[in-house]
Amino acid sequence: MSQKITELATELVTPIVEKLGLELVDVEFVKEGKNWFLRVYIDSTGGVDIEECGTVSEQLSEKLDELDPIEQPYFLEVSSPGVERPLKKSEDVKNAIGKNVNVKLYEPINGEKVYEGLLKDFDGETLFMEIRVKTQVKKVELPYKKVANARLAVVF
Repeated sequence: MSQKITELATELVTPIVEKLGLELVDVEFVKEGKNWFLRVYIDSTGGVDIEECGTVSEQLSEKLDELDPIEQPYFLEVSSPGVERPLKKSEDVKNAIGKNVNVKLYEPINGEKVYEGLLKDFDGETLFMEIRVKTQVKKVELPYKKVANARLAVVF
């Protein structure tokens, strides 16, 4: 059920976001405690502001009200993905070259399932990263097909 709602919301919000010159980063329909949330994450090169989030929310809300596809009560939230934005598509990974990323794998490589470091390159099939292990910088190559999820990582 959650998957169908996410797919439908994605279909409905994509033309709204594109018309505004924004990027759709992610859509999720999740239960937290007793409440359901339909979350839509949008972004643009210069970031998004509260007015853009409000516009997308209003237009999507109208479409959802017309179709009424969600049986249970829910909260609609439209926001920026934040500084640790997920890298959902290969294009997102390409755009993250030169930035710090956190990568979780489906199965361990060299005994590790989580890697965090500088994304040096991505050829569509392999992520080339530099990670710090104690005082040394090591190069690792991670097959993209083994990536469960990836996101930008903030370094302090």
